[in-house]
Amino acid sequence: MPDSSRLAVLIDADNTSATHASAILEELARYGVPTVKRAYGDWTTQGLVRWKDELHRHAIQPVQQFAYTTGKNSTDSALIIDAMDLLYTGHLDAFAIVSSDSDFTRLATRLREAGKTVYGLGRRRTPGSLVAAVDRFIYLEVLGTQTGQQPPAAHDDETNGDEPGAPLPPLEPLIRAAIGSTSQDDGWTSLSAVGSHISKNDPSFDSRNYGFPKLVELARAQNYVDVEQEPGHPVRIRLRSARPARKTTNRRATAKKTAKKTAGKPQTG
Repeated sequence: MPDSSRLAVLIDADNTSATHASAILEELARYGVPTVKRAYGDWTTQGLVRWKDELHRHAIQPVQQFAYTTGKNSTDSALIIDAMDLLYTGHLDAFAIVSSDSDFTRLATRLREAGKTVYGLGRRRTPGSLVAAVDRFIYLEVLGTQTGQQPPAAHDDETNGDEPGAPLPPLEPLIRAAIGSTSQDDGWTSLSAVGSHISKNDPSFDSRNYGFPKLVELARAQNYVDVEQEPGHPVRIRLRSARPARKTTNRRATAKKTAKKTAGKPQTG
């Protein structure tokens, strides 16, 4: 998506720590221009005090939603209604839903049905239903971290989800399957094609989840692939052969020569 795409950033402040605000907007700037920035919650409570400075710093519009009934999340309803209103204005290209709550799964699906790109941002405990419903899901723990750094600890203002998130899938089967599906006859394929193939099957795929800021760094760390990058050309990748075909051919040629020599020797009685 081009950088000029217009984004609506809708933040479930009741479910997201204010410490992630800067990193969230910096990440989303890679995908477009956040023309709408709103944060939803009950701003009369102490739980959202940390958010108030971030609202001013990033020009995020707070949307007040009182908790009228205990156990019911009215913030979710307000965010969903606003998202549908924004959808019908027709002035936006994409939506970013910042929450770890599976209640937004149907909203994400509906927005995509309308032809909009949907990004999700939430913690690792985000239910798989929401992760699968968006075009791309980014875990908050990886934002702003460098290679080898541990993700930040949980904050008190981040509430628990309604179900645990799925663990990260093993990396090797993902890469092998992607190379197998996108490679040419010579076994090579572009690294970008591999990344796109994996992301289509797993919207949460991100090299940062595995401790590498960039996909090329992750690929080079795998001992079962060859990575090649020539000046002026895209990065290529292929599965590393355990046994080069040349050696097999040489053994067969040697066997044929031995058979011919044996056949040419005179028989002794």
